[in-house]
Amino acid sequence: MTSKNVVRPPKLAPGSRVALIAPAGPLLERDDLTRGQELVRALGWEPVLGANAGNHEGYFSGSDAERLADLNASLKDDRIDGIWCLRGGYGMTRILDGVDFATARRRPKVVLGYSDITALLVPLFVETGLVTFHGPIAKTEMGPFARWHLDRVVTNVSAAGRLGRIKPPADTLVPQKDRIVTLLPGVAEGQLIGGNMTLLQCLIGTKWWPDLRGSILFVEDVHEDLSSIDRMFSHMRLTGKLEGIAGVLIGRFTEMEKGGDSGADGLDRVLEHYLAPLKVPVAYGFPVGHIDEQWTLPIGVKARLDATAGEVDLLEPAVV
Repeated sequence: MTSKNVVRPPKLAPGSRVALIAPAGPLLERDDLTRGQELVRALGWEPVLGANAGNHEGYFSGSDAERLADLNASLKDDRIDGIWCLRGGYGMTRILDGVDFATARRRPKVVLGYSDITALLVPLFVETGLVTFHGPIAKTEMGPFARWHLDRVVTNVSAAGRLGRIKPPADTLVPQKDRIVTLLPGVAEGQLIGGNMTLLQCLIGTKWWPDLRGSILFVEDVHEDLSSIDRMFSHMRLTGKLEGIAGVLIGRFTEMEKGGDSGADGLDRVLEHYLAPLKVPVAYGFPVGHIDEQWTLPIGVKARLDATAGEVDLLEPAVV
């Protein structure tokens, strides 16, 4: 997918109708649905709850058929301007081959989520060129920084600018407790492509693996021990998927165990082992992933990574 093939969805404006769906894991509390709808209204949009969003079948939010029906109905409905996933969990890969990509290509719209939803965001971009959005899910309470950042990226057609340095109004700024760490200095430019590392690995060998050549790869994960992170990077390297990338933006690996019965290592050493041979800029610790105050990153949009300064610039808007 080259930049000239990229399709930017129309921006979300006051009164935009946003579908709330749960294509993967279930909502365990009734208030999750209410909270999601209230959040959509707080952002100035109109919530449209998926017919099966409150269902629960094992560790899914309904059967495969029900979850796929809500997703495809949201893609097909021309009255829907955006699709916001209520949660991640697991289940998107089970229904991926049934997604109506042709409709998504015909009627571009904002699609937002993260974690397991990576298995929707990246294939949508690969299949149709649609810019998708790796950002907060709708069921969780959104902090002021995350809300400001989401609104800035999906509603502003001129929202190209520095993510690493630009700050929201003082009363909305929530400081991040972790610093950005430069692993390999330098500056890189390319399309932002990435998401949850476990789900990206699941796409290897499918037609939905993205071409990372010339891109800035971003990854994050949760509940994975360091050896699992090591194994996933190893798989990417062995399959040649890291070749030709322009730079690497590492988000947060939250709740990560660094040691076990077989010993311990550090994240720096693991990242350096796989990424240093690429000789491209790499930095980690960015507010991307399973954290309360996170960036919304548009997949497919050109960006500049300054690994030395620990900054990221969007070079073009994500919406029209």
